[in-house]
Amino acid sequence: MSRRIASVDALRGLAVAAMLLVNNPGDWGHVYAPLEHAAWHGFTPTDLIFPFFLFIVGVSAALALGPRVDAGAPLGPVRAAVVQRGLRIVALGLVLHALAWWLMHKPEFRVLGVLQRIGLCFIAAGLVALGLRARGQWVLFVALLAGYGALLLTGPTLEKLGSLAQRVDTAVLGRFAYEWDPVTRIAFDPEGLLSTLGALATTLFGVLCGGLLRRGQVRGLLLSGIAAALVGWWWSAWLPWNKQLWTPSFVLWTGGLAAVALAAAHEWVDRRGHRPWGRAFGLNAIGAYAGAWMCTVLLAATGWMEPLYRGVFGPLGRFVGPEGQSLSFAVAFVAVWAVIVWALDRRGWYWKI
Repeated sequence: MSRRIASVDALRGLAVAAMLLVNNPGDWGHVYAPLEHAAWHGFTPTDLIFPFFLFIVGVSAALALGPRVDAGAPLGPVRAAVVQRGLRIVALGLVLHALAWWLMHKPEFRVLGVLQRIGLCFIAAGLVALGLRARGQWVLFVALLAGYGALLLTGPTLEKLGSLAQRVDTAVLGRFAYEWDPVTRIAFDPEGLLSTLGALATTLFGVLCGGLLRRGQVRGLLLSGIAAALVGWWWSAWLPWNKQLWTPSFVLWTGGLAAVALAAAHEWVDRRGHRPWGRAFGLNAIGAYAGAWMCTVLLAATGWMEPLYRGVFGPLGRFVGPEGQSLSFAVAFVAVWAVIVWALDRRGWYWKI
């Protein structure tokens, strides 16, 4: 039987809360630099959030599915359940994008996105956790990093315009990408097709680290995280950190930091018994993300967002400046959802997809 580990739920929840924080400023024109993604090459604290979440997706897959493999359970139905759940997450992402496209009168419908990437990575992580033992998982992880790195380095350029990722998105996604220029007919998506290979590697590293945690090898988890981060830092001299390309150096750097954070959280929460901050968010992670998305879309579509922001948070501007005012809205938004998930947790209500 699998068991829930409070530190894993807490780390997942903190990642979701951070997503809501950076995705919902009061004014996109006034955001503190650490709360924005790197424009292209480089790294900010915000660039840790999605990799941390995908890492935890892999960890959770190892914790939930590893015991079934060890017990010799029939894996056919389990594989089908993994694929079905992943496809439901993808479908939810498409529904949310359709809602935004319809209510906000967006010119084009975006096919890919955060939930779509989570769903695809969940399927891959689940199938790998069910189909390969630890040694095979490590071989696949290294091969994926090496292959994707070679693919990027042999491409035309590592800049956005002309990169292999941009060319693939233009050819396959076209007007259905996040960025689409109707004049040049060039498309690019930060959750695009080619960069999903890097996201899969992050999730697979989570599977590997989840296996270490399940076997009680916390020291191995910590050392693996430190080693990965150091190799990612070293590799960035030739293949820069880049979240939008999800480069292999970015995989190792962010995955290594996530593994160190998991080892620290496990020691702090599971071994020493401290409070698992963020756990309520973690237990309703997809529900909180989807609910916050719908809340934002509805506020914007009904025209209530601007009066709410100016009326309630406008007076703060004279004391904290425009960036502080924008951040205050984001913090309040997260606080509202923290109360919601806390209330749901108190009642034992969890949205499973």
